[in-house]
Amino acid sequence: MSAPLVETRVMARTTPQPGAVWPALPLPEWKDTYATLHMWSQIVGKVRLALAPSLNHWWHVPLYLHERGLTTSAIPYGSRAFEIRFDFLDHRLVIETSTGDFRPMALEPRTVADFYKEFREALDSLGIEVRIWKVPVEIPDPIPFDRDETHKSYDRDAVRRFWQILLRIVPIFEEFRGRFLGKSSPVHFFWGSFDLALTRFSGRLAPERPGADAMTREAYSHEVVSVGFWPGGGGVEGAAFYCYAVPEPEGFSSASIRPAGAGYHEGLHEFLLPYDDVRANPSPREALLAFLQSGYEAGASLGKWDRAALERR
Repeated sequence: MSAPLVETRVMARTTPQPGAVWPALPLPEWKDTYATLHMWSQIVGKVRLALAPSLNHWWHVPLYLHERGLTTSAIPYGSRAFEIRFDFLDHRLVIETSTGDFRPMALEPRTVADFYKEFREALDSLGIEVRIWKVPVEIPDPIPFDRDETHKSYDRDAVRRFWQILLRIVPIFEEFRGRFLGKSSPVHFFWGSFDLALTRFSGRLAPERPGADAMTREAYSHEVVSVGFWPGGGGVEGAAFYCYAVPEPEGFSSASIRPAGAGYHEGLHEFLLPYDDVRANPSPREALLAFLQSGYEAGASLGKWDRAALERR
């Protein structure tokens, strides 16, 4: 490879691209679509949960960013594999197998019950048998998927803007991830809580959590600092970036976190930075990296992590 070509490729990765304005996504304008899409993603995610080999910290559960939306990645099924993708360009759900079979479903205003019925029929037509628990998780007052006639909104523009936001965030999270030499998670999209998440580990076991359920015990078996992005809800009236430490070290809640606008939420035990603050910043990337780095430093330093061994110089 010639030197000029190398230089061109490096510049393509580091030079801001035209039209890279971060989209607005006020929660009140798309909360009904958000709620519906959340339920659809849980239906798809539960298939991956049921069929993918188990991994520690529930890493076999999430979805991942795709160039057209969100994907399960390849799910093994006997001698075959299949993938389920949310395509937010053509607004369809696609189930595709390693043998070339393909089933599309329209993403449009429709009830969760209707979506669930067609989705199960599509899996059946591909010879994919899977049992899932039909009750949503991590939400108040869950309605079983096959009886949910309440959630039925789908605003194409809002969904595409949400996906465009993820497209901007994930590379920055990956850049932050690359600064760490210790164990860290991929950049996951957890369908239960409907958030993007990245976790760093100290390498030490975490103290027992009295009364914790099996899911929580597995997720937080080791000391972590986690960062992520969440569209909001539950008292947080807008999209926000977050950072928390488990176990939370003494003094964490009063740590100095950058940039201005970040603050500690007593109810969530997390630092939050409003998405709109990042979006309005002259350099959203630098503002977000400052939040991720200062939040991690607070948790790692106060938690007495071996930072010299864990961080890339």
